[in-house]
Amino acid sequence: MASNLIPITVAHGDGIGPEIMAASLHIIKEAGARIETEDIEIGEKVYLRGGTAGIEPSAWESLRRTKVFFKAPITTPQGGGFKSLNVTTRKTLGLYANVRPCVSYHPYIETKHPGMDVVIVRENEEDLYAGIEHRQTDEVYQCLKLISRPGSEKIVRYAFEYARRNNRKKVTCFTKDNIMKFTDGLFHKVFDEIGAEYPEFEKEHWIVDIGAAKLADTPEAFDVIVMPNLYGDILSDVAAQIAGSVGLAGSANIGAGAAMFEAIHGSAPRRAGQNLANPSGLLHGGLLMLVHIGQPDVAELIHNAWLKTIEDGVHTYDIYKEGASKQKVGTKEFAEAVVARLGQKPAKLKEASYSKEPKQGAGDAYVPKPRANKQLIGVDVFFQWNERDPEAFGKRLEQLNGDGLKLTSVSNRGVKVYPEGFKETFCTDHWRAGFMSEQTGGPVTHNQIVGLLGRLDKAGLDFIKIENLYTFDGQKGFVASQGE
Repeated sequence: MASNLIPITVAHGDGIGPEIMAASLHIIKEAGARIETEDIEIGEKVYLRGGTAGIEPSAWESLRRTKVFFKAPITTPQGGGFKSLNVTTRKTLGLYANVRPCVSYHPYIETKHPGMDVVIVRENEEDLYAGIEHRQTDEVYQCLKLISRPGSEKIVRYAFEYARRNNRKKVTCFTKDNIMKFTDGLFHKVFDEIGAEYPEFEKEHWIVDIGAAKLADTPEAFDVIVMPNLYGDILSDVAAQIAGSVGLAGSANIGAGAAMFEAIHGSAPRRAGQNLANPSGLLHGGLLMLVHIGQPDVAELIHNAWLKTIEDGVHTYDIYKEGASKQKVGTKEFAEAVVARLGQKPAKLKEASYSKEPKQGAGDAYVPKPRANKQLIGVDVFFQWNERDPEAFGKRLEQLNGDGLKLTSVSNRGVKVYPEGFKETFCTDHWRAGFMSEQTGGPVTHNQIVGLLGRLDKAGLDFIKIENLYTFDGQKGFVASQGE
């Protein structure tokens, strides 16, 4: 390999993947990108050979060596046992930041938002995507939402550094911390803390539901938006679609030591092998890749040629519109049209320009905070109990008080039902009972909790999990039930 070529790992994917990857690589190489590719196989064929992760060990070797992954969409078989390769790759390689620019190309691609230019920066490793799920009773399933301070600090700092490198003016945070006060509350708190280090930016926070409505209605009000994983996944698709088409949007997954670049859409097997698919989403992922590996000059050359192609009305079927478009083309022909315009610039659309500064490792490092004084003060015990009488259940649990522990409340799906519950509250077979020290605020030992569990077992009660209740520097590390 020539010393000036950057090695990248390429996966051609499933469905339309091989076609749009061939088109994208053709454009990238014709533009003079200084890369050398290593092909790996991932996706449906690997799954069907019995690889439940969708990737072979030898492919990991390539990824760990090149540290740059250009990936076409794949198909994950339906049914249990198959894990999302995207999620696995992001978490295995520490790709904590997902960056999705969503731009309108009015009037050449139809949109209700001609001035839209929003970048969504999504936390990429935790939240509900930790994938920790359990069936706990006949009626109730659980998915754990994990938000960490390191994860929040890294993604928020990345968002501000991205805004700084790309001459953005405002950074907005979306959470639901009016309901999830600890998890989303931490994310919002970190946003405020780190935002104070960037006085040059306008900063704001929105509750995600009204923020999503505002984004759909008036995206021009936003610039860079940083969000936890689930909200970012959903709203980046919404943003891409209202900008013009999900098929146009690319995505960068950035970590401290590796990165993955892709389209945000799926493998669309219905369109496979027909020379119909629009390669633009994957190509835009490739542009982000070129900037990442220090070739913004090539990214600009390609992006401006692509803009000129769109401006000239050369469109694939998904964005073609009678009277506005001039020529409907297939995947290969679209790629050739972009290649033919290399060196040209758009006349009306905003010319592409990428920062020439080297990539910074913003957000990669986390400095641990001093440990808090943590004290155990109680325990929540979760049960399967098939009767629907909270009063009877609460009184039965109170009979097992002892050894310095007493029942304080019983809840069902987060709502207090004992003592003094409401008969109108619907209950499932999944119950949470809080036990605290008989001395208000007093410490509790693990031996006391073990003794309580022994009494519950002897009484024939089916406890399914526990959560210890702590204070951290005197502040409660848990949320009371609704109505408590």
